[in-house]
Amino acid sequence: MSERRPPPQSERPTQAPGNGGFLARGGGWVLAQSFTMLLVLAAGPLASGGQRPPWLAAVAAMLFLLGAGFGISGAWVLGRNRTIFPKPNEGSQLIRHGVYRLVRHPLYTSLTLLSLAWAAWWASGVTVVIALAQAILLDFKSRREEAWLRERFPDYADYARCVRRFVPWLY
Repeated sequence: MSERRPPPQSERPTQAPGNGGFLARGGGWVLAQSFTMLLVLAAGPLASGGQRPPWLAAVAAMLFLLGAGFGISGAWVLGRNRTIFPKPNEGSQLIRHGVYRLVRHPLYTSLTLLSLAWAAWWASGVTVVIALAQAILLDFKSRREEAWLRERFPDYADYARCVRRFVPWLY
């Protein structure tokens, strides 16, 4: 019985074909987004504003439901096209149906709404500020992602003219 040995280091692939490495696919954006997500999660209870009025609990619940709706429907419709990276996967398709008829980036909309819901739940002004900073980061990330999408999909520019980035009919 012969022993199978891995190929020599010089013959091993260093990255997935056609996708590029971590940073080439937008890994820096993923790290920045992950950092802001952790800040939002930590800031809520650590910088709580104390007693939460009932109306703020209702706002938190509404934002949570909206955020969950955008996130679940966005992930569902994307299916195998979904990636943590802003650069689309090789072989991916441009999705223009479902929630993608309303906004181009429902997962970023979801994250923003959920972060604001968390801030409202904890009545934390500090968390609101971090959530808004995160929203600005996601705006920049989406612009980079869209440059890659325009390279990959010739009809993306037409789609972007018809569908708003984060908020249906507004922005």
